[in-house]
Amino acid sequence: MTDITFYHNPRCSKSRETLALVDNEKNTVDIIKYLENPPSVETIKTLISQLGFDSARQLMRTKETLYKELNLASEHDESTLVIALQANPKLIERPIVVANGKAAIGRPPESVLAIL
Repeated sequence: MTDITFYHNPRCSKSRETLALVDNEKNTVDIIKYLENPPSVETIKTLISQLGFDSARQLMRTKETLYKELNLASEHDESTLVIALQANPKLIERPIVVANGKAAIGRPPESVLAIL
């Protein structure tokens, strides 16, 4: 059995598809609706590391209007980017699946299977 933490946006079709893929009798899934319960700054830093990313920007939805409104494209300070993600969870790429000490983004949904 695999314990999974799933950062979920129920309104997102990729998030729903990925959840359907991992939510079965072999897995225990802890679903976090991250728009309602944003992860802490420390959790975001951990996710960035678990995803193998070099920068918080890799976790950001750079095509979101909010990204442009906050002028994050010109921001280079990692701390500022992480704080922006925590304060504006809409900017977090989704869905994120955490299992076995690693994380993966479900785009496409099958990409999370590598960490299970």
